[in-house]
Amino acid sequence: MVQQLSWKVGGQQGEGIESTGEIFSTALNRLGYYLYGYRHFSSRIKGGHTNNKIRVSTTQVRSVSDDLDILVAFDQETIDVNVHELRVGGVVIADAKFNPSLPETCTTATLHAVPFTEIATELGTSLMKNMVAVGASSAVLHIDTEVFEEVVLEIFGKKGQKVVQKNMEAIKKGADYIREQLGEQLETMKLDPADGKKRMFMIGNDAIALGALAGGARFMPAYPITPASEIMEYLIKKLPQFGGTVIQTEDEIAACTMAIGANYAGVRALTASAGPGLSLMMESIGLAGITEQPVVIIDTQRGGPSTGLPTKQEQSDLMAMIYGTHGEIPKIVMAPSTVEEAFYDTIEAFNLAEEYQCPVIMLTDLQLSLGKQSVEPLDYNRVEIRRGKLQQGELEELEEKQYYKRYRVTEDGVSPRVIPGMKHGIHHVTGVEHDETGKPSESPVNRDDQMNKRLRKTKGIRFNTPIHVHSHEKESDILFVGFNSTRGVIEEAMERLEQDGIKVNHAHIRLIHPFPADELLPYVQGAKKVVVVENNATGQLANILKMNIASHDKIQSVLKYDGNPFLPQEVYAKSKEMFVLNGNV
Repeated sequence: MVQQLSWKVGGQQGEGIESTGEIFSTALNRLGYYLYGYRHFSSRIKGGHTNNKIRVSTTQVRSVSDDLDILVAFDQETIDVNVHELRVGGVVIADAKFNPSLPETCTTATLHAVPFTEIATELGTSLMKNMVAVGASSAVLHIDTEVFEEVVLEIFGKKGQKVVQKNMEAIKKGADYIREQLGEQLETMKLDPADGKKRMFMIGNDAIALGALAGGARFMPAYPITPASEIMEYLIKKLPQFGGTVIQTEDEIAACTMAIGANYAGVRALTASAGPGLSLMMESIGLAGITEQPVVIIDTQRGGPSTGLPTKQEQSDLMAMIYGTHGEIPKIVMAPSTVEEAFYDTIEAFNLAEEYQCPVIMLTDLQLSLGKQSVEPLDYNRVEIRRGKLQQGELEELEEKQYYKRYRVTEDGVSPRVIPGMKHGIHHVTGVEHDETGKPSESPVNRDDQMNKRLRKTKGIRFNTPIHVHSHEKESDILFVGFNSTRGVIEEAMERLEQDGIKVNHAHIRLIHPFPADELLPYVQGAKKVVVVENNATGQLANILKMNIASHDKIQSVLKYDGNPFLPQEVYAKSKEMFVLNGNV
């Protein structure tokens, strides 16, 4: 019996690959296994190779696995593209329809041709071939086909009991066929029993959308873009149930300005996009900065520049999100690393936006946005709504012909905020420099006062967990630093390095800007080598580290920018090589 294994299904887009993985993983999640899934898909609606790799474990996992135990193939391309991942003793279960074969170089895995299409056609339609594949997979793992009944009922129940029955029959026939094929070999992949606990299984985008809802957001203007669209799609269904709405705008410029306008009116609003959309929003973000309006913007990073690799993993928007706007404004940039953090950090993003009256950008990446993870039940008691200096009572009466000092110079840089229509709250709002009442002003003294006031905000920002630290003490041979979805591979690399006798710490950055230098500094000072792991070509996080903390001689990068997420083995091997090359044994 094994504690974990990796399963992958592949074929052409539009062939039911996603639903195959969904049914398989949902059933295992409900048994209490921990899961981590990552989809590889092309930037087109139909056609092109796609696969879904799912890691199944009796303990928590936060990354894709190095190798592969089971490959389910609906075409020969799936075998050719993915066979190199198979471990010794791995199994390929392929549709007999295309006469599958293993490359001559693959001598350690076994191929089993199963008539997916033929069995499904005999049952009524070839479309059920993915259900036959699910059944074959369940037999390899020694999982009773009955565990799929609930999931099948949920998916096909609206089509009638006959459809549900036929799909379950397809699963059972697939299981029966593979049991006869593999016989005693099945024992090598039998999973240890799961703990049976109930957990959610969700992507980061769904967690962000749910966090926005729990955090009081009631309006989302947005334009669809991969990999952010699921946030909008989730809220289209849910926001109306809470008196809110979603509007699909004509472009990202309109989306951002509408979100700013809604916040100006007192409604918590957000928008979400990817790198190309954020580029269009930059002028509007500057407008939010100078008018001191709260707004939450989600940037789901993907491969760039331009259209780049729109369906692939990358973390290359970091510098743009911090420094992309023209002029200098206060801004907060956050970066959750797990689905749970994505939920809680979205709520906190709205609080910080209102408390400091500035744009808050929450960075995710494609792996975190679309990768599906097992999630412990969320604690809604942790949800807190803080609206900062928003004036919600009666305002003091103004002297005749006076305007409200919306941009009053204050010690902490945060001025009192009012919404339109409040008696005695009338003031100007403009994108040009202005005085305390909002009236345009080019006075050098006023300019200094207003700029200094706005920039003072960032010095007072309080974030509960600016870095996630995994360490035993501050001194180490290697300090890993990363952000977003690299957390899982770093944690696994740590375990392997510690088995080699290397002392390792890990600091994962959740508050990117303003940078938490004071919190990170002791760990950098105590490390012999600082290894920054990130999915970009220029070491953006490493450069931010160098800008905010000295120790340039210690800092080295482990980079990957081919569109694929890191594997634990890659981080382990590269960091160990650095450690050895620097004269350590």
